[in-house]
Amino acid sequence: MKYYARISVGGSRYWNKWIEFCNGVISENLKIITGPSKNPDYRPQFVFDICFEYRDLMMLKYCRGDKVVKLSEYFLGLLDNWELSNRLAEDVCREHRVKNCRDWVFSLSDLNHYNWCFWLVGLALSLEIPDEQWNRLLALIGGEGEDELLDRIIATRQPGRAIGATVLHARPYARLLKAIDAPVSQQAGLLREFVEHWYPELARTGNQRLWWYDRGDSEKCPIEKFIYSGRWCIEAVAATKAFDIDDGRCLDHPYYPGDLIQDGRSPRYPDPETPLPTEMRHIKFGTGIRHGRLHEWISRVLLGVHKRR
Repeated sequence: MKYYARISVGGSRYWNKWIEFCNGVISENLKIITGPSKNPDYRPQFVFDICFEYRDLMMLKYCRGDKVVKLSEYFLGLLDNWELSNRLAEDVCREHRVKNCRDWVFSLSDLNHYNWCFWLVGLALSLEIPDEQWNRLLALIGGEGEDELLDRIIATRQPGRAIGATVLHARPYARLLKAIDAPVSQQAGLLREFVEHWYPELARTGNQRLWWYDRGDSEKCPIEKFIYSGRWCIEAVAATKAFDIDDGRCLDHPYYPGDLIQDGRSPRYPDPETPLPTEMRHIKFGTGIRHGRLHEWISRVLLGVHKRR
């Protein structure tokens, strides 16, 4: 099948290579966890790491240009392994009388966990996962009443949710809350402003540095040597989906995954003619091929700007 990528770097051979790799890792690791463990104390972390492989697989396929509707098939595996990891962690922590036995802080006050949970909420809303999976995800995330922004987005599908009084990570997320609260005439511009500031304002040091932040860096983590599944501002998609914000000004931004809202709107790129670029400055703004423009125009006329799948 011929794909046109949603990102201007890489190329089909790159995406195919890493998709095959992730599929292989997930398959092998799922086999491993069905048998006895040589290191039972590490098993909870090992299983939790499978969740990140599922996330990478979804976004690698998004990068390659796969149909968005197909991405939801990996959500169940992600939930299953997070839940299994939690059960295993309870046993290990009880045995050793410790509070945590995984290399992860399961608190929304931690930026890595907050970003992870926000991503999953955005994917869940845009992919319209079944209620059973949605409820399981919310149980895993927890944190009800802790963060105003995340609570309000979740509440659009979970009426009655307690709403927090503050934004736990104001930089950059206060910008997104501002876009949500703005008059309709200002929302599109403020959403674009959030997307533009999202990556630089997520910069942190030490333990608060996001686990994916350096992916694609030409010195720290060049894409010809390491996996790269895009820098996708899924949080903006979550707000767009939840509050029906006009995201038209964001569609040409290389970090905005607009096809998650409605497939066929984001720029597409053929395989690069030159060798794979290693610097993120090579990512282009909206210079790709727009497939399905007539279809998009018709859907806007008949169903409105924000036609859902």
